[in-house]
Amino acid sequence: MAQLQNKRGGTRMADLVVKKDDKRKREIEGVQKLGMYLKTIPAAKKKLKSLPKRKRSPTSAEMLSDPKYSASKEGPFGFGPLVCSRLQRYNNIDSFMTVYFVTALIHGILYALSDLNLAKYETTFLLSKRETLTLDYSDYFLSFLVAIFVAHFGGRGNRSKWVAAASLILALESILFAFPFFKYEIIRTIEETEELCVEERQKSAEACGGLKLPYRSICIYLYIFSQWLHGIAGMPIYILGVTFIFDHVPTYSAGVYLAIGDAAKMIGYTLGYTIGGKILKPKNETLNAVQTLNSLHQQQIQWGKFFLFIAAISSCTSLLLFCFPTSLPGAHKLRLSKRKEPPTFDRRLKDKQIGPHLKDVLHAVLSLLKNPLLLTQALCKVTESMTLKSSSYFLPKYLQSQFLITPKFATKLTGLILVPGSMIGHFLGGLIIDRLEMTCKNKLKFTLVTSIVSVVLFLLIFFVSCDTSKFAGINEDYDGLGRIGSLTAPCNDKCGCTTSVYSAVCGRDEKEYFSPCFAGCYNAKNIRDEKTYYNCSCITEGLTTVDSEGHDIDAVSGSCNKRCLSLPLFFAFYFSSTVFSNMCSIPVTTVIIQSVPANFNSLGLGLTYTIWRFIGSIPVPIILRASEIATCIYWDIHECGGKGQCWVYNKSKLVRTFMEIWIILQLSTTLFNLFAIHKYNDVVMGSIERVATAVKDVKANKEAKA
Repeated sequence: MAQLQNKRGGTRMADLVVKKDDKRKREIEGVQKLGMYLKTIPAAKKKLKSLPKRKRSPTSAEMLSDPKYSASKEGPFGFGPLVCSRLQRYNNIDSFMTVYFVTALIHGILYALSDLNLAKYETTFLLSKRETLTLDYSDYFLSFLVAIFVAHFGGRGNRSKWVAAASLILALESILFAFPFFKYEIIRTIEETEELCVEERQKSAEACGGLKLPYRSICIYLYIFSQWLHGIAGMPIYILGVTFIFDHVPTYSAGVYLAIGDAAKMIGYTLGYTIGGKILKPKNETLNAVQTLNSLHQQQIQWGKFFLFIAAISSCTSLLLFCFPTSLPGAHKLRLSKRKEPPTFDRRLKDKQIGPHLKDVLHAVLSLLKNPLLLTQALCKVTESMTLKSSSYFLPKYLQSQFLITPKFATKLTGLILVPGSMIGHFLGGLIIDRLEMTCKNKLKFTLVTSIVSVVLFLLIFFVSCDTSKFAGINEDYDGLGRIGSLTAPCNDKCGCTTSVYSAVCGRDEKEYFSPCFAGCYNAKNIRDEKTYYNCSCITEGLTTVDSEGHDIDAVSGSCNKRCLSLPLFFAFYFSSTVFSNMCSIPVTTVIIQSVPANFNSLGLGLTYTIWRFIGSIPVPIILRASEIATCIYWDIHECGGKGQCWVYNKSKLVRTFMEIWIILQLSTTLFNLFAIHKYNDVVMGSIERVATAVKDVKANKEAKA
């Protein structure tokens, strides 16, 4: 037994010695391998460093967090390599805002001039309704097509350069608008003959299908192309320019800056319409045929030179815009301070990036469409625009029917209500949210309140009206000789009257007639700046008055005066409702920008303009045209049998249709904002985080009470 134990002990000792030897060998091999690795790894690192590195574009999140990226975008003020140290004082947001104001002003001026051009084209080329609508809304249609692409590619590049390119496009647009007026005869002589009753009148036999001028098609195509350029130029200005301004001012100060930029467009439209109207105003001079042609030619040259003047200003503005860098000095510091503010965007978009490919852009657009804050505010932009469009379309007709004023004065009064009212509303909206430092949710509540107030003020218009005058052939017959719905009666059947010109007269029988011809008047005189008519076969009743020469006056020019004194009250109510309905414009824009992350700002506005322009270019003209057809009771039927302009409307139906459209649009704004307020907390914080915040608030209240 003892020998067996000694053998086992010896074996164990031998095994231990062998294990120790193996361990030593492994350690020696490990040291050798480690030495080898210590030699090879540095060599490999050197080889890797010597290899050319693949450049990777930084993400938006890295650019915001890393000063190397963000600060590198802040450049000097200069035209490419040409940089002057003395000009660096202008490398700030206030200087950019000044140049941007001029750019938006030019865009508004060209908007007004294109409208005046269209009016001249309608007169010269006898455009059909379809052609007029095509020319008028072609800029909206192209804006709808390019908005997303401008927002995506422009948002990834130098936005100030894109606005500069838009200013150059405006210059090209001005040149194209001017070209037909230097090349062709656009402003033509209009024979303004007094349409009195002349038996066996020789009617002009116009060719059906419009005036066949050889350059008609060229002018129409040039106008459409110019409108396309106008629509393209507007997208960088109102998408990239707005986001550039928003990124370079504090969040609470953005309202005033954006309000100033937005007001520039309205001021430009007013200036363009005022100056252009004076240039195109016909001169009341007695001239022979040669002098008249020379005068019209000079008027055309002057009109074309005005376009070239606008083109020159726009070109100079673009040169200044090209001098601004991608980011102004201090932009990175401002971005970092904005990151510390409470989040206001859809939490589902956090940390999302927009890839460079088309499918990435489509995916980002679909993500934005799922954001209820952005979608509701985009629709608010649509309702705001449609309200203004419907007002400009229906208000002149409403004023003519309700207050018995001439079409020319009704158009002027419409401009006095809508343009200043819209401009004041936009500026006040931006100023209020700036001074009160409203949060994103409070801006939604502000828009809700202003839309409700505008509806209340608009409803007061129901109580402002005038008595309906008697209109021969429309709501009154010709003393039992004619029939309602026809202006022709036995008393004027031989006069050969036409409905191409509406020049109302009021007879001594207190009835209104479409023109002196339809009243059967054979003679006319001017007495103290008033046109009077004599020997009117259709006017047989009423008190007669005698002029200074002893002749009996049968009718005077203009609508019958019913002594309607409620027009100033209507002006006050409608102007106030216009101001309040437009006060939501700047708050809505800022909510759209704040409802998405910083890298989605441009794309969010691009999607808004896509929705806005699509609805504005396709459904809106159809709706307005259908409403006009439904309310018109007397059309101008030309020689070819087609409908021209509507002269007389069904008063009650027109009022009801106009008010229904206006109120529905404003109530839609109210409902959109109610929904946005309801979904705000869920979208921004999420249900779980919202509950956690509420629990913390309850605990804090209990501790405070204890």
